[in-house]
Amino acid sequence: MQYRNRSVGGVILAIVLALTSTYAFGGGTHEDSASITLYSGRGESLVAPLIERFEQETGITVDVRYGGTSELAVLLQEEGDRSPADLFWAQDGGALGAVARAGLLSRLPDDLLADLPDIYRNDTGEWVATSGRARVLVYHPDRVSDDELPSSVFELTDSQYAGRVGWAPTNGSFQSFVTAMRVLHGDGTTGEWLEGMVANDSQAFRNNTAIVEGVAAGEADMGIVNHYYLLRMLDDDPDLPLGQVFFDEGDVGNLVNVAGIGIVATASNHYGAQAFIRFLLDLESQQYFTDEVFEYPITDEVVQNPELESFARLLEVSPALNLDDLDDLDGTLDLLRSAGAL
Repeated sequence: MQYRNRSVGGVILAIVLALTSTYAFGGGTHEDSASITLYSGRGESLVAPLIERFEQETGITVDVRYGGTSELAVLLQEEGDRSPADLFWAQDGGALGAVARAGLLSRLPDDLLADLPDIYRNDTGEWVATSGRARVLVYHPDRVSDDELPSSVFELTDSQYAGRVGWAPTNGSFQSFVTAMRVLHGDGTTGEWLEGMVANDSQAFRNNTAIVEGVAAGEADMGIVNHYYLLRMLDDDPDLPLGQVFFDEGDVGNLVNVAGIGIVATASNHYGAQAFIRFLLDLESQQYFTDEVFEYPITDEVVQNPELESFARLLEVSPALNLDDLDDLDGTLDLLRSAGAL
């Protein structure tokens, strides 16, 4: 794996760890820092290269338990004080919020949270984003003219879009988006939108990938997805005839959710856990997220991926929302069922 603009952060981190190995955070020792246990809701194919580099640069072994983010959040709550986990790395702010509100995460050091936009951390400082994922509208330019592009996700229930919009009601990222709509606009407005989408013959797909493929194949003219699905496909096939856009600034259709990480309150190795978080936030790791994973970095100090909107533009279009408030999945599922979307 090649990394552009390799920073000196990894080298410095290794030196610091070597010099301070006897001064572990929370009273640990050098032996304590030999390994950490990570519960990862991030897919192995995406993050294994980073974990391997961390191990090589620090000498700390990472024991990883991979699983679905929601599954691991539930597991942490079931394990409670008995959990072997030092870190929880989730791909959804709502799951982090649920675990934090259950009292299962420690407050992070202030310097880890310094200078980060509000969309990349929670109010109580118990988790921090490692990268961002934005909702967008993917479309086929041959079937959707510029003047047909909606300015708000709420417009997708209009008659001119009947039968033309792809969505994925069973998908976790879509359900997080619906939860955000509930938080910002209330259950009444959200329920009406869902019912309107069903009545407007919106085309249901199993996930984001299937929506993008469906738009390319003519099964829908447009669809609401996370931004990186099209970009990854274009990386494999630059001739794919699709585009994607944000809605107007502040629209809930532009929800920026995060992959984020926190230290488990009962962690046995705070020293190694903090080192891992610092590693994920350093410039080299952030360059990896934007170059290889096509996610948004948490800083504007990395080299801009030309396929992504700028960091400044992302902050402009994103709705103002506390991502911890996305933890009520049960209420969202009830609303989806009552609207006939599930």
